[in-house]
Amino acid sequence: MSFALLALTGLVAVGAGGLLAIPRRSFPVGLAVQAAGCLLFAVGGFWALVDDATAGEPFTSAFTPRVGIDALTGLFLGVLGVVGAASLVYATRYLAPSGKGRAIGALTALFVSVQVLVLVARDPLTFLVAWEAMTLVPAAVILVARSDEPARRAVFFYVALTHLAGAGTWVAILLLAREGAVGDPSAIASGSGVQVAIALAALVGMGAKAGLMPLHVWLPLAHPIAPAHVSALMSGVMIKIAIYALVRVLVEWLGVLPEWLAVLVLALGALSSVAGVVYALFQHELKRLLAFHSIENVGIIVLGLGACLLLRARGADAWAAFALAAALLHTVSHALFKSLLFLGAGSYEKAVGSLELDRLGGLVRRMPWTAGAFFVGAVAIAGLPPLNGFASEWTTLQSLLRVPAYGGVADGVAGAIALAALAATAALAALCFVKVIGLVLLGPARREAVAQAEEAPGAMRAAVVALASACVLLGIAPGLLFGSLVGLAPWSSDTPTTVGLDLPSTGDFRSGGVALALAALVGALALLRRRRVAVAAPTWACGQLVERQLEWTSAGFTKPLRLMLEDILRPERQVVVRSEGGVVREVAYEGRVPHHFEERLYRPVTALAMSGAHHARRVQGGRLGVYVAYLLGLVLVVLTAAKLGILG
Repeated sequence: MSFALLALTGLVAVGAGGLLAIPRRSFPVGLAVQAAGCLLFAVGGFWALVDDATAGEPFTSAFTPRVGIDALTGLFLGVLGVVGAASLVYATRYLAPSGKGRAIGALTALFVSVQVLVLVARDPLTFLVAWEAMTLVPAAVILVARSDEPARRAVFFYVALTHLAGAGTWVAILLLAREGAVGDPSAIASGSGVQVAIALAALVGMGAKAGLMPLHVWLPLAHPIAPAHVSALMSGVMIKIAIYALVRVLVEWLGVLPEWLAVLVLALGALSSVAGVVYALFQHELKRLLAFHSIENVGIIVLGLGACLLLRARGADAWAAFALAAALLHTVSHALFKSLLFLGAGSYEKAVGSLELDRLGGLVRRMPWTAGAFFVGAVAIAGLPPLNGFASEWTTLQSLLRVPAYGGVADGVAGAIALAALAATAALAALCFVKVIGLVLLGPARREAVAQAEEAPGAMRAAVVALASACVLLGIAPGLLFGSLVGLAPWSSDTPTTVGLDLPSTGDFRSGGVALALAALVGALALLRRRRVAVAAPTWACGQLVERQLEWTSAGFTKPLRLMLEDILRPERQVVVRSEGGVVREVAYEGRVPHHFEERLYRPVTALAMSGAHHARRVQGGRLGVYVAYLLGLVLVVLTAAKLGILG
């Protein structure tokens, strides 16, 4: 059975599972069949990647429906398969077999199917139709799951921004089709105006879908309110498919881009990575925090992509291929640990009813399996060895180090800024997840519901444990995938497959040895802890009773950084003091860090658009005579313009 047949069988299984999820009796079976279909995607996709094989039709600029699979499609099909299988197994116990749950289960199958269609599309028409459907289906899922005002507002922002900015995707693909360049990089001259226009349009349209700043504002609104398994698919796969589209356009179909465009890509990656993690640090709700980290990690991926474009423009083809592989490796890594973290957050929300960081605590004792897997995901996203986040960030770092070596002063400055952005991002991500682990997993329970939390059902535990195992495996043996990723560059030669990461002039990074050393250290510390005689002692709190109100809070943990960045972040505070008879009885404090992109840029634009729409509605009188008058007026205007020669 070939990989193409596996993928086709998987698509049929996902569709059949969607239909089976509609009746109440077959609902869990339908989700399980969808999960089995996703597993077939995973096997078939990674098979195509490793064999560097193709199947089906080649790319065409003609508007005739065609589908096919190559190695790059196989990589993203494999990612979709792994994340989709885990998410759907999780959904078998996460979703209730109610009318709402069954609708979400069926729509999940549709969501997976349209993502597959984007990946296998080989013509502009199929790609654009599937691209739009990939936007609309998760919006429908969110509205089915929640129909309150915040959800409707979030979906409005999501659909409006991804469609308005998504016009860039249409412009890019249609211009490529007009030039006959879909699948043919020789059709467009390097440095031409058409090449630049296509690249800029793709950055706007596909960058908005990926959550690249400053077109990211929909992401922290939509992801947190989606069902957990859909959040995992959106953050783990959907925004990565936008990266797939960017790689197709910027790396494969446009040839060598001008250096200033590559520097622009680097700048967007630096902005997204640093600003994304900074805003994540000051979030008090877990899923919103994770959404901002998606922006951060997309920024890291785009840093690798920018390094690839700049190194290729300078003729350093070998390191350009390594940079592309680093970006794709981080794409896979982020898909694994981010879907794990969203599923873990969904388990916590189902168990305790709230994801406010200051209202959790101590869940490692109540939900050890989920907490253990969540801890692995947190360490991975923080970029710490020996997990996959460290492996992909290390290869990105090595690629950025080569940017100054092959260019002039301007390239050196761009590379240095990108390196500083990556270093700052890694440090702040580690700080952020120290906060998350401390407030969510450790310490005492901060509410009675948390103290009484129960471990998630078996299917939900199995999903997060499987993803955590994948993070460990890819961290210990990243070279098994990295060699195939290097070969995805159109100009690259074959790279030998190793367990560790062997980059020229850097030495072989033996991640397996690091993992063994850390395991030995942890084992030694565990033995020492067993031999130690623990003596319980009360916590000193300056003479006060130790109460829940005195525990560390999210705001307290990040206050030093907030004070350092006060001139940039402009935090808002409100202090209310209640006094009786000259004696202070109560002090209430409330503070927040506003999201300036949303509140100072997008909200005014949205308000202006809604006001314009309100006034425009006046032309819709609902009377046939008025509409006939509009038509006659239009005809007169056109005739007058033709008479005056305005229409040529």
